[in-house]
Amino acid sequence: MLQRTNLIWLFGTLLLVRIIAMIVVPLADTTEPRYAEIARLMLTTNDWITPWFEPNVPFWGKPPLSFWAQAIAFKLFGINEFAGRLPALLAFLATAWMLWRLALSVINTQVALASLVVYSGMLLTFLAAGTVMTDPFLVLGTTWSMVAFYLAPKEKYWYWRYGLFIGLGIGLLAKGPLALVISGAPIGIWVLLQGKLMFYLRSMPWVRGILLTLAIALPWYILAELKTPGFINYFIVGEHFMRFVDPGWSGDLYGRAHQEPKGMIWLYWLVGSLPWGPLALLLLIGHLFKSRWRQSLWQAAKQPAIMYVLLWALVTPVFFTPAGNVIWTYALPSMPAFALLMGWAMVKLNNGQKWRQLGFTIVMWLMPIGALVFSVLIANNNDLMKTEKRIAEYVAQQPKNGNPDNWSRLYYLGAELEFSARFYTHDQAKPVRLDQLENLAVQQQGVYVAIPAQQWETTVAHFGARLEPRIENMRFKLAFLNP
Repeated sequence: MLQRTNLIWLFGTLLLVRIIAMIVVPLADTTEPRYAEIARLMLTTNDWITPWFEPNVPFWGKPPLSFWAQAIAFKLFGINEFAGRLPALLAFLATAWMLWRLALSVINTQVALASLVVYSGMLLTFLAAGTVMTDPFLVLGTTWSMVAFYLAPKEKYWYWRYGLFIGLGIGLLAKGPLALVISGAPIGIWVLLQGKLMFYLRSMPWVRGILLTLAIALPWYILAELKTPGFINYFIVGEHFMRFVDPGWSGDLYGRAHQEPKGMIWLYWLVGSLPWGPLALLLLIGHLFKSRWRQSLWQAAKQPAIMYVLLWALVTPVFFTPAGNVIWTYALPSMPAFALLMGWAMVKLNNGQKWRQLGFTIVMWLMPIGALVFSVLIANNNDLMKTEKRIAEYVAQQPKNGNPDNWSRLYYLGAELEFSARFYTHDQAKPVRLDQLENLAVQQQGVYVAIPAQQWETTVAHFGARLEPRIENMRFKLAFLNP
C-alpha cells in the first residue's frame, strides 16, 4: 500500500515548492505580466467594472474575477509577484479540497490522498497553482459544480446543494459561457445514462439555483456592456464562437489566433498531465491486452461514480477536439477528474508489489524535485527567462540626480513595450523611436535605453561614446545615453 504519511508529506512538499517558485521566479512575457498589469491598472484606476488592456483600451477578452482577486491581493500585499499569484494558489487549494471531498465520499482516504498528489504534481496544474492567469478560477468553478452536483443528494450542506449554481456563476465570471458546457455536458450525459432525470429535476433547487447563478454573474455583464458598448458582441460572438470555428480568426484585439491542427488539445493534455498522463496511457495500453484487466476496466467504468468522473475528464478535450484555435491551458478543467481516476488506479494497482510502489514513488517525486531545481536556477539567473525585472530593478537603484523616479527615464527602443517592462516599472517605462532619443536625453539630463540585441550595433554607431553599456538580458541591452 502507498503510505498515507508519505502521501501527506509529498503533498506538503509540492505546496511548499510551489510557494517558493511564486516568490523567486519573475513574471515572464507574455501571459503573466499581461494579466498582472491588467490587475494593477484595475487597482490604480479604481475601475472594478472594466479591465483595461492599457490606458484607454478596454480588455474584452476575459471576465474580471481573476483581475478582481489579483487587484485585491496587490492592495493587501503590495504589487509584487507573490501577491499577483496568491489568488491562483487559493483557487487551487479550494479545488484540491473539493477533489479530496469527492474522492473521500465515493472511494476512500487512500485514494483521496493519492488523487491530491497526482493533481498537485502534474505539470499544468502545478504551474497554474501559482500563476497569474484566469484558468485556475474557471477550474474552481467547474470543479465546484461537478463535485456539488454529485454530493448534493448525499450530503445536505448548502455548499453542495447550491454548489452547482455557485460554480457556474464563478465560471461565468472567470472565463465565460464555456463553464456551462464543461460542467453541463458531463452532468447531462451522466444523468441520462443513469436514468435519473426525474430524480434530479425534483431534488435540486433549479429555480432558486438559476436565479443565484444569474445574481452572481449577470450584473457585471450588463454593467460591462453599458460602460464599454461592444463588449458582449466581442466576448460572446468573437471569443466563444469565432475563435472556436475559425482557427485563423483575425478579430483578436489583443494578440493573435492560436492556430493549431484539429485534435491538438489531446497533445496539450498529454504534456500538461506530465508525468502522470503518459504513465496512465502506458498502463492503459498494457492492460488492454489482458482479458482479465479489460473486463475489470469495463466493470469499473460502469460504476456510477467512476462513470461520472470519467465523463468529467473526457468532455473538455473532446469538446476542443474539432477546434483549431487552442492553447494548452484549455485542458486544465479536465485535470481534477483525471487526478481522481489516476489516484484510484494507483491504489488499485499498488497491491503490495514493491517494484510498483517504487515506480509510483519515483514518479511522484519528479515534479517537486524538478520544480525546485528550476526555481533555484531562475532565482540566480533571471535572464534565462523573457522578463524585464532585472532591467527595471537596475534602473530603479541608480542615483536619481533630481528625478523623482528613474523608471520615468527608462525607454525601450521599438514600437511596443513588453508587458513585464510595463508591470515592473508600474507603466512608467515607455517605447521610443531612435529619432526621439536625442531630445529626451537633453531634456532629462540623460536617459536609460533598453535596446534590442539585434539593433545594438546600429544604435552604438548612431550615438557613439555617449551611449554607455550597463547590463543585458535575453532580449535587450541596457545603456545610459548621456545628454
